Formats: sequence, C-alpha cells, structure tokens
Amino acid sequence: MARVLSVLATSGMVVILGYQLYDLARSEYGMSIAQAAFQLGLLGLAQFLPLFLLTPVAGVVADRFDRRNVAGLSICIDLTVALALAITTQAGALTLPLLFGLAALHGTARVFIGPALSSIAPNIVPAALMPKAIAINSMAWQIGSVGGPAMAGLLFSGHPALPYWTATVLLALAAVGIFGIRRLPPPAGNRDTHPLRQITQGLSFVWNDRFLLGCVSLDLFAVLLGGATALLPVFARDILQVNGHPVGADGLGIMRAMPGLGAALVALTLSRRPIVDNVGNKMLLSVAVYGAFTVAFGLSANYFLSLLMLVGIGASDMVSVFIRNTLVQLHTPDNVRGRVSSISGLAISASNELGEMQSGVAAALLGAVGAVIVGGVGAIAITAAWFVLFPELKNARTFAARYRSS
Repeated sequence: MARVLSVLATSGMVVILGYQLYDLARSEYGMSIAQAAFQLGLLGLAQFLPLFLLTPVAGVVADRFDRRNVAGLSICIDLTVALALAITTQAGALTLPLLFGLAALHGTARVFIGPALSSIAPNIVPAALMPKAIAINSMAWQIGSVGGPAMAGLLFSGHPALPYWTATVLLALAAVGIFGIRRLPPPAGNRDTHPLRQITQGLSFVWNDRFLLGCVSLDLFAVLLGGATALLPVFARDILQVNGHPVGADGLGIMRAMPGLGAALVALTLSRRPIVDNVGNKMLLSVAVYGAFTVAFGLSANYFLSLLMLVGIGASDMVSVFIRNTLVQLHTPDNVRGRVSSISGLAISASNELGEMQSGVAAALLGAVGAVIVGGVGAIAITAAWFVLFPELKNARTFAARYRSS
C-alpha cells in the first residue's frame, strides 16, 4: 500500500513539475525550445546529485537501522516537497530556482526510500516466493506509475495546484502504511562495523562480483542513453499534435502513464507466471527491445502511435527490471543487501536522472527527435557490448539463490 500510494503521488508530482518548469522557461523566461529542453536536463541533474552523494550513506542506514522507519521518514520528506509545491503553485509564486531546489529535495528522499523498501521483502518473504513477490511489488509500483501521471494531468487541467494537494494526502497515507509494517531489526553485526568501512564493503562487494556488476551496469548505461521520458514535455508542448493542437499537459500525463501501463501489464503477467528459465538472455533481449521501441518513438509523428511505442518501452523495461531485481536480491547476502540495493538504486537513478541530463544536452544539440533516436540506438549497442563483456549474464539460466535470507 505504501508503495502504490507513494509512487502514485510522486510520479504525478514529478510529471507536473517538469511540465511547469519547461512551460515557465518558455513563457516567463523567454527561452527557446532548445534552451528550455536543456533546463529539463538540469532538472534531472538536480535530482541526481543528492543520489550520487548520499547513496553510500543510504545503503549503510538501511543496513544499520529499522528499514521501516527509514522508508517512512523518507516518505515524509517527499510529503514536505508536495506541500511546498501545492502552496507556491496556489499562490502563483513558482520560479525556476524554487523548482530546482524542491527537485533536489525529492531526490534526497528517493535515495533513502529505495534501499530501505527494496531490502524489506527478502526479510519477510521466503526465498522460493521471491520472484512472485518482486513481480507483485513491481506491479504495485507500475500501478502508481500508470495512475499518477494520468491523474496529475487531469487534475492540472482543473487547477495547477490540485496534483500537489492530492500528492500531499497520498503521501500522508503512504507514511501511515509503511509504519504499519512490523518492526524489522537490522541484520546482526552491522552495528559492530564502522560506517565508512561498511560503505567500502558494499562498493567492493559489487565491484568484485562480475555477475552483480554486469546486472547493475547494464541498466545504468542502457537507460542512460535510451531514456525518452525526460523530453516528453517537449513532445507534448511543441511536437505532437491532435487535430492541429499541441497535446499539452493532459496529453503529457497520458504519455507519461503509457510506459507504466505497459510495465503493469507485464508485471501482472509475471506475478502469475514468473520467468523461470534462460533468465540472462531474456534480460539482455528485453533491453535491446527497449532501445528499439525508443527509436520508433523518436521517429513517430503520430500521437497515438507514439503512445503505443511508449507502452512497448515500459513493457520491455519491466521484463528487464523484474529479472535484474530478482537476480540482485537473491545473489546478495542479507548483511550487505541494503548497501547493494543502494548501489543498484544509484545505477537506476543515474540512468534516469543523468539520462535526463544527457537527453537535455542532446536535445539542445540534435533536437528532441534526434536525441531520442540516437539514445535508442545507443541502448541497443550497449546490450550487444554487455553480451560479450559479461558472459555471466547470458549464462544465468535460473534464479537459483546463492545466499539465504535471515
């Protein structure tokens, strides 16, 4: 419940924040399309910097303290962001510096939520049920990802502050949900090790395990190049049209929901019939398909065809996420699982937020369409390279765990 409600709130909140920033840059600051697109890239950077700086700390926190409390308090930080956006939007007091600052605070909350929530499941679910549990957990995340942007777009058309007021209420309910989980004592022994040594141990564990390194880095580089969602405000305001009119914020909300819809359909299928064999090759293939759908989206000039391509992007990405998350959780001992989850979360966030920065810079140089196409081709190239560089991935046949959960 906490995951559904928090993702429903934050996914919608971030969509509207990006649209407001782009629209503000174009209308109030008089920027060109290329200049405003670059601001979207800077927005991604503002969310990534806290993640980059605090990820090692977040992993140690998740391994030293009650993971329930860490996740709950982090959700409360996001609640503060939503409330600030609601008040300033209601008052018509938004500025670019304010939006960048609140985006950075949201990034700070995310860096602690990820490792804590990801590390809870193996403590309360038997290893044999982990693939189904992760699929259900992913489905909850995708339900929020689908409903959040679409809901926020519709609420925005009623009043620009409504998405943020709604997010405030949803995050308050999410905090209540996460604190309702039973107490989760941290793994034994982690308080006996100095935090700096724990950080080093987590980084060293991933670096020396080629299997985990391959899983984490595949997502980092493929999505870093192939991300198209950062530029969706550009497509909604200045490129895609319906009946001769830009699709606008309503269309943007639907566009941002489409990858989540595709992912949710796949997650629902996997929760009932999880992938159980030849998992490594299927993960690599799904990343290549993700790149192909990204290229197709960039080439499309039809709004409805673009929506279909976004569904494909989300569906293929969900297959990769499901396999990678299951492999990482089951191939990591519990006493370092929080730190490994934080490193994996950093890779995911880097691929998303730094991908937004990369997309913004590329759009300033190549245009939004060119940036998306080049990024999709890059994702396919990365998949081919990892097939050769990390044979451990393609040789992974099943989800057999190397470590038991405590």
